[in-house]
Amino acid sequence: MIVVLKSGVEQEKQAQLIDWLSEQGLQVHISQGEYQTVLGLVGDTTRVDMDLIGSLGIVDSVKRVTEPFKCCNRKFHPEDTVVQVGDVRIGGGHFCMMAGPCSVESEEQIVAVAKAVKASGADMLRGGAFKPRTSPYDFAGLKAEGLELLKIARQETGLPIVTEIMSIVDLPLFEDVDVLQVGARNMQNFDLLRELGKTRKPILLKRGLANTLKELLMSAEYIMASGNEQVILCERGIRTFDDYTRNTLDLAAVPMLHELTHLPVIVDPSHATGINRLVSPMALAAAACGADGLIIEVHNDPIHALCDGAQSLRPEQFDALAKKVRTVREVALA
Repeated sequence: MIVVLKSGVEQEKQAQLIDWLSEQGLQVHISQGEYQTVLGLVGDTTRVDMDLIGSLGIVDSVKRVTEPFKCCNRKFHPEDTVVQVGDVRIGGGHFCMMAGPCSVESEEQIVAVAKAVKASGADMLRGGAFKPRTSPYDFAGLKAEGLELLKIARQETGLPIVTEIMSIVDLPLFEDVDVLQVGARNMQNFDLLRELGKTRKPILLKRGLANTLKELLMSAEYIMASGNEQVILCERGIRTFDDYTRNTLDLAAVPMLHELTHLPVIVDPSHATGINRLVSPMALAAAACGADGLIIEVHNDPIHALCDGAQSLRPEQFDALAKKVRTVREVALA
């Protein structure tokens, strides 16, 4: 249920209403917009008389929300959420470029790539230290050592770091990580999502391999219901009957999610296509359809990469793409 207050309501009267609603056993989420305030009510709203609330002098309207996701619902929070990571902003018209290797392999490699992508205009450095692999025999990351190497690259470049967390037990290792990524395979790891909701760190939540948008939003709801509203959604391709590409990039998800939720939405064209030459056109398409950012794999020696070299751009390719993305963004916002 959402309660829309009239403009110019006194803070004391607003506080009295919120206190009364809380006494009814409801969680009250406040969204303060430029022209109106929206109170999102979570809990058993059947015990609340809509007509009674609607009759109050400070209330403009009362509506029931039928969707199962509440906290991330745009009806609860009409204004776009802007997630801030240091000086970097994501959402609400702010576009973010995240770039780096699929896996951290050495200090020399991650620092070189970090410097290259920063020079090309990247806002954040991505890199995998803990890698969920389909085969138990594949390289699964440097783990704790990889996190330390990411921190060295951050110190060298000033770029905030985003990296994947796979298990609750590893959470203490991520205290100094700027953005925690939940990969596609863990999108419905609900215990992990609950714990991440307690961290108050920005969370990059990737859509699962074959999950619906509603399921993605319900996973975001797990994080937000635990108190963390700094969630970034990521469309990274889903499995379909087609096998020409690694996955099928669902670009329609971007504008659809912007209708359904106030959370920022970014796109991963690297995992979506799995093919180096397709990353650039799909990245440009994502920028054109309103994505709030991109996360792109860049490696200084893709042929010898320990993970996903086939979908990685070389630094010079990323540099050319970044320039085109900026041009597309200018046209899209015109």
